[in-house]
Amino acid sequence: MNYFCPEMTIREINQISILGLAHIGDGVYEVLTRTMLCMQGHSAVRELHKLTVSYVNAPAQAKAVEKILPVLTDDERSLYKRGRNARVNSVPQHANIGEYHAATGLEALFGWLYLQGKRDRINELFSIIMEDNDAS
Repeated sequence: MNYFCPEMTIREINQISILGLAHIGDGVYEVLTRTMLCMQGHSAVRELHKLTVSYVNAPAQAKAVEKILPVLTDDERSLYKRGRNARVNSVPQHANIGEYHAATGLEALFGWLYLQGKRDRINELFSIIMEDNDAS
């Protein structure tokens, strides 16, 4: 089994819980953010961590969702909604329940796309999210 950049069938992906997809998508989103920041020339570890956290948190991800909702396909929107509506056991102190649910939906979407090997689509959506967020 290839665990790095796997390309799974929809049937295999559907066997993973929606929160499992969000767990994978959280990692994908964080790697994209860290890569973007390093490509922008940031190199101090403390600065990288602070900037990463400013993008990879529920309030920021809830805002990110608003940017991409208009361009999601029907299947992507459906998957996002499944993630958004998933029952979660706790919410971080720095986020409200709506932000946390939106962030979970975004992460589930990124996990779902990643497992299908849709890296171009992930990059397209991430680029839309980061359009007005020049951290450099």
